[in-house]
Amino acid sequence: MSESSAPAPAPRSDTREEIAGDAASPLTALPETAASSSTDLTTTRLGLAEQLDGQRQALLEVAEAIALHRDLGELFHDLAGRLHRVVQFDYLNLVLHDTARNVMRLHILETSQPTRVRPGLELPVGETPAGTVWETQQPLVVADIEQESRYPTLLQTLRQEQVKSFCMLPLTTAHRRLGALGFGRTVLHRYSEAEVEFMQQVARQVAVAVDNALNYRSAQAYQQQLAQQRDRLQVLLEVNNVLVSHLDVRELFEAIAACLRRVMHHEYTSLALYDPATKRMRVQFLDFPEGRGLIREEMSIAVESSPSGCSFRSRQPLLASRADLEKYDSEIARHLLAEGVRSVCCVPLVTRNRVLGALNVASLRDAAFTQEDADLLSQVSAQIAIAVENALAFKEIAELKNKLAEEKLYLEDEIRTEFNFEEIVGDSAVLKLILRQVETVAPTDSTVLIQGETGTGKELVARAIHNLSNRRERTFVKVNCAAIPTGLLESELFGHERGAFTGAIARKIGRFELAHGGTLFLDEVGDISLELQPKLLRVLQEQEFERLGSTRTIRVDVRVVAATNRDLARMVAEREFRSDLYYRLNVFPLLMPPLRDRHEDIPQLVRYLAQKYARRMNKRIESIPAETLDALTRYHWPGNVRELENLIERAVILSAGPALRVPLAELKPPAEAATEGLVTLEAAERQHILRALEETNWVLGGPRGAATRLGMKRTTLQSRMSKLKITRPA
Repeated sequence: MSESSAPAPAPRSDTREEIAGDAASPLTALPETAASSSTDLTTTRLGLAEQLDGQRQALLEVAEAIALHRDLGELFHDLAGRLHRVVQFDYLNLVLHDTARNVMRLHILETSQPTRVRPGLELPVGETPAGTVWETQQPLVVADIEQESRYPTLLQTLRQEQVKSFCMLPLTTAHRRLGALGFGRTVLHRYSEAEVEFMQQVARQVAVAVDNALNYRSAQAYQQQLAQQRDRLQVLLEVNNVLVSHLDVRELFEAIAACLRRVMHHEYTSLALYDPATKRMRVQFLDFPEGRGLIREEMSIAVESSPSGCSFRSRQPLLASRADLEKYDSEIARHLLAEGVRSVCCVPLVTRNRVLGALNVASLRDAAFTQEDADLLSQVSAQIAIAVENALAFKEIAELKNKLAEEKLYLEDEIRTEFNFEEIVGDSAVLKLILRQVETVAPTDSTVLIQGETGTGKELVARAIHNLSNRRERTFVKVNCAAIPTGLLESELFGHERGAFTGAIARKIGRFELAHGGTLFLDEVGDISLELQPKLLRVLQEQEFERLGSTRTIRVDVRVVAATNRDLARMVAEREFRSDLYYRLNVFPLLMPPLRDRHEDIPQLVRYLAQKYARRMNKRIESIPAETLDALTRYHWPGNVRELENLIERAVILSAGPALRVPLAELKPPAEAATEGLVTLEAAERQHILRALEETNWVLGGPRGAATRLGMKRTTLQSRMSKLKITRPA
């Protein structure tokens, strides 16, 4: 047993040694290799776990960044910093598809590298990797762009930017395909499946953020558009209300300018209306508080060489920049440039039948007006055009109404004077010569100057000229220049605006406007002051003038007939009357003969005047004694027909029966009158004052009045007349 059992331990010992000896052999190394592999696997697993944790953390940070940023630019800048820890890239970009144009547009490019590529770059869908990704909805990885040939245009740009590889991922939500998210590197790099899978997860979150941002931007744009439409509709409503409540064009313009200023930035607003008479436009209303005064109301504008004129002619809105303004060769364009205007918008005022003018706005900013602004102004101008047409019609009607009222008052006064052409009575040769001259000049529009002593019938001849002319259907207007104070004569002739001077509480139409189309009779024209004569000369030559207090030129069609009892030629020589005005008045002179040169007409005049006043007084005058007619015929009549008329009127009053009883005692021969004048100083003074009064047509005050001629004050003259019992004949 002992022998048999003895050798048994030996093999076990050998075996252990073998095993022990194998520790240094490959066989003995197997347990150690297994242990090492287990350690590497553990390390790999730990690395993968850390990578997954990093990716999960990155995804959480992506979600956090999306929650923090609504602006896409800020979001991508933040994402670039967060993703660099888990994804290798040098460029991060967002490419979106433009549905309207079917192109791929670079929306955002985030990189720390210097680049010449700018957002906004557009390429057709088939010529860009982003387009391929957008169409296929599959990621696209290019490890080496030199091995890619499908996108030559883009690849050339990438080479210039030193991009070697890239990866594009689709950006898609449940509702739509947006575009692509791109990662690029400046070295060769093949993104692994794990990296691509992670970037796809990032792209899914980014797609939602981009979709939300685009939706928000669209909503904001729609909201802004709706707000603009609301504001513009509100403006149109306000303009409509303004039109209803304002008839005055100035008030209308100011209210509309205030409405436009709330929805459209501008510093300058004007309304230019076309004047058919001058074939130019005129700035009727202006709102330019920041201007330097170069542009003003009533400024004339050339239609052919101005922005508003071009809009007026084309009947289309016009947008002009500063460079465009420099092309216009006109005063208004130069003034706009000098005022610093950099953009202009003009729209025509079009009614159903005609173009009235243009509404103009301007700004000191570049490109201040859009096509939408022009469209709004066109809508406003359509309403303004109707209002302006109505306002102009209302103004014309009001002026015609005022003119008719003035004419009515004037004609009523004229009717009361009972002057008629038939009152030119007589058959003398000198009178017939005058009437033949009247018939010759009446059909023309030439100016006529009637000269003669006071009371010779100059006004009757002026009326005869009017009645025989082509203007007989229009108004005959008379102005006694000596009876109106010098300070008021200009207003009487040319009119004035409200506020032109103290006491001008309303607009007044002048006699020249009142006589438009007719005849203006300027009686005692020699009494017009030297200061007023140039303005009268201008009207005679140009047929145009301005009212006091206005810069608007008024054109009239008036025939002027002037009369005077003064020697204008002598006044010109003594520099009391302008020579150019004298020559302009003296186109066709008529010299009225005094009554003492028409003795053969006196009996006829006496009979006519006696019947005239008899009818007025309801009396019957059937005869005139021959001796009375002889006495009246022999009298020298220093007061001419006016003196005879006054004497016959007194005679009719004094006549109790059918025979005319004339107070012949009042008629004194010149010699007797001169002798009697030496009787007393009081009689001489009375005769002297009477003569001065007759020569001045009984005008007391003023530079041409009787008081001035007598060298005394008006109050002193009135006192002497009262003492001497001097009264004006009826």
